[in-house]
Amino acid sequence: MADKADVLRAAHALEGTTSAPHFDRLAFKVVRTYATLAADGLSINLKFTPDEQEFKCLLAPEAFSAIPNGWGRQGWTTASLEKLNEDELRAALTMAWEHGREKKRSAKR
Repeated sequence: MADKADVLRAAHALEGTTSAPHFDRLAFKVVRTYATLAADGLSINLKFTPDEQEFKCLLAPEAFSAIPNGWGRQGWTTASLEKLNEDELRAALTMAWEHGREKKRSAKR
């Protein structure tokens, strides 16, 4: 079972990660935000692609669920920390961190 301390340790171990308050959550960012930790420390929202989200939710539905709004349709996924071990948490954070390293695509080309 992962917890808030595991999130902090794993996220800050990823190159270039910074953290800062974001509304009632703690956001983790490189170039872009890739994860936000709930204030109660029980869940984390992660930036996946929609395909990655679908895979994670099918693989471990007790641990991962799409956020039920427009953010969720973009791939943002909630993970219940109590349902993840440290290795699973690190893998999910690393996947999200890869998306956080990407610069935002310009609508103009």
